[in-house]
Amino acid sequence: MEKILARSRWYRLIPIAFITYSLAYLDRSNFGFAAAGGMAEDLGITPGMSSLLGSLFFLGYFFFQIPGSHYAATKSAKKLIFWSLILWSALAAATGMVHDVNMLIAIRFLLGVVESAVMPSMLILLSNWFTKEERSRANTFLILGNPATVLWMSVVSGYLIDALGWREMFIIQGVPGILWAFIWWKLVDEKPKDANWMTEEEKADLEEALYKEQQGIKPVKNYAEAFKSRAVILLCAQYMLWSVGVYGFVMWLPSIIKSAPNMDIVITGWLSAVPYILAIIGMLAASYFSDKTMNRKVFIWPFLLVGAIAFYLSYLIGESNFWLSFALLVIAGGAMYAPYGPFFAVITEILPRNVSGGAIGLINSMGALGSFGGAYIVGYLNGATGGFGASYILMAVSLLASAILTIVVVKSPKQIAAQAQ
Repeated sequence: MEKILARSRWYRLIPIAFITYSLAYLDRSNFGFAAAGGMAEDLGITPGMSSLLGSLFFLGYFFFQIPGSHYAATKSAKKLIFWSLILWSALAAATGMVHDVNMLIAIRFLLGVVESAVMPSMLILLSNWFTKEERSRANTFLILGNPATVLWMSVVSGYLIDALGWREMFIIQGVPGILWAFIWWKLVDEKPKDANWMTEEEKADLEEALYKEQQGIKPVKNYAEAFKSRAVILLCAQYMLWSVGVYGFVMWLPSIIKSAPNMDIVITGWLSAVPYILAIIGMLAASYFSDKTMNRKVFIWPFLLVGAIAFYLSYLIGESNFWLSFALLVIAGGAMYAPYGPFFAVITEILPRNVSGGAIGLINSMGALGSFGGAYIVGYLNGATGGFGASYILMAVSLLASAILTIVVVKSPKQIAAQAQ
């Protein structure tokens, strides 16, 4: 009879992970609202410089993924996230105090550096606590901090900018992370053996389940061997292209909506929140059925394809019908977010624990490079063309290519079974 693993892990760890990642995501995505809410005019930021500033975060995010992931896997994810929380919150609040574009450039880059290891560290931490059959859902509850944060942040940021200004928005949304760091340190345990809220039997059962699933994974000697593998290379390309679409969308959706006739910043905030409602529903459904069927592939590529089609149709409609185009953007946003849980479950299921942390860091760093490209190129295209059609095509093509790569690299249960024979 299969042992039932401790349910307390879910309500003890997942809410903390969710809130922590939410705070991280808040401090990277509220820049788009500041740009649409007066920051550009106050600091004399040109459209080209605005694109660079919006994307600089991801350049800093790119460079320190692998070192951070290695430290989290071999030393302590808990300690790394604690210090990251304090530093990124301080930098986010400092954004509201700048009066010089050069200082803003430095802060945006450093914010990316400090936050670079947070997501891979979180995924590594969760892999210490949740088994293969649970991992897609655990990852999804973590990454739900992304759309859920943008959902409420879109509304709150609109009101804060309208009532107080963009500077006060950054300060008010930055400070809570410093306080949360100490709550994180108090409540989170690195591994099951450290948890005084589990019985010894529960700890032993979980450790045994995690050990057994490692036995079914082909051994990989070191990072060099893992990074050269076909699967990791293709997953890097897949995630980079996917991220072009996601962050081109996240960073510039407020500006796209704000450009509509008779649109103020408060209404922009409410409308910007809508895609993330669909994203949350899609993420929960995809992760549940992915774990239930153990089929990751079919819960990744179809969503990316839907996102690509929605962007292309938005391009065809153009500015002739704002509300239909907006509805398609809602679909694109929801579809792009839905596969995150199954995708990150794939990595820990094809690579052993000794190299999976570094591989997550490498793949996430390629995602950061795609995010940089998406945020910068979409902003540049919007400014250069005076419209959004070119950026819609860019995001559509990127998502289509990402869907094709998913079909190539991620194996279905039947393919996995055939390979094992």
